[in-house]
Amino acid sequence: MAASVQPYTSEELLARILTSLDDDKAEDVTQIDLRGKTSIGDYMVVASGRSTRQVAAMAEKLIEKLKHEFGIISKVEGKDAGDWVLIDTGDVIVHLFRPEVREFYQIEKMWLPAGTAAS
Repeated sequence: MAASVQPYTSEELLARILTSLDDDKAEDVTQIDLRGKTSIGDYMVVASGRSTRQVAAMAEKLIEKLKHEFGIISKVEGKDAGDWVLIDTGDVIVHLFRPEVREFYQIEKMWLPAGTAAS
């Protein structure tokens, strides 16, 4: 079977994810360029929701948009609890947190250069 060519770039996917999170009122959205740092993906997006309900709703909407617009079946962890949802699209890894959980894990610090503040 011939290899299929991806009909979108990781940058287009990232832009759609950021738009979706903005539409859903995500807070403290940080994007991290992973190219050249790891093979797990090209970008990481970390964002917060005000409650477990908002985090789960943002995740659900994003998963559906990516499925309908890009044909991506994302790998998802944690959606039922709503404290920390991981959405792996292949090219872009999205972490959605409640603020307290995000503060506890400080996942951005693992990927941002030393001395860099999260945007």
